[in-house]
Amino acid sequence: MEELGFKRSSIKVPSFSLDRVHNYEETRNFPSLDSTSKIGPHLRFGTVSIREIVSKVKDLNVTYLIELVWREFFMQILWHFPKVVHENFRAKYNFIKWRNNEEEFEKWCKGETGYPLVDAGMRELNQTGFMHNRVRMVTAGFLCKHLLIDWRWGEAYFAKKLLDYELSSNNGNWQWSAGTGCDAAPYFRVFNPSEQIKKFDKQNTYINKWVDDLNEFSYPNPVVEHAFARNRAIASYKEGLEVFSGKAF
Repeated sequence: MEELGFKRSSIKVPSFSLDRVHNYEETRNFPSLDSTSKIGPHLRFGTVSIREIVSKVKDLNVTYLIELVWREFFMQILWHFPKVVHENFRAKYNFIKWRNNEEEFEKWCKGETGYPLVDAGMRELNQTGFMHNRVRMVTAGFLCKHLLIDWRWGEAYFAKKLLDYELSSNNGNWQWSAGTGCDAAPYFRVFNPSEQIKKFDKQNTYINKWVDDLNEFSYPNPVVEHAFARNRAIASYKEGLEVFSGKAF
């Protein structure tokens, strides 16, 4: 554990509860609510049967069931396309010029980007081995799009930290965030971390739980300005696609 950067005293595998599944669709995007099942580590280590869970929830909440199906889907992708472990599922994105700034990557890892929702998610991950799924999307998208850092760097960091780490899901969701996967978000979709706060953590409840220096002088300035980063990312992806088109023909 300590070799992975964990303090033994801080790690606690959460128990799961299907009682939260009933309202999953309405509550799943709000990280301040304890509204997810916490079943991930149990599915990873096989302490519960996926077939048994599916049989129990299929009539409770369709949205939750779909999330379980996504997990199985990514397993099939990994089985049929093992190249995704190290490569983009969509080869046309192979020519993206990632910046891979090591100093900025370190800030992202530590939760010191100056974007409160991103920082809260990374600090939660580092302290507990867990991160809320909505925040996972924001932090992953930020690394790939705002900082233009190769998704493989983030995928490897999550693999080291997450208690519910599972190769196919981790890989599939990182490629989704980067826009390079089999059913990925379009490359021009760039989450605005500040707008995500307005939608899903209006009172800063989740943020204040993990970012204790938010209102202090020591809290870092944003590592990059959102509009600039968005335009840079879109331009970089377009350039990569143009290079691919030239190579392909």
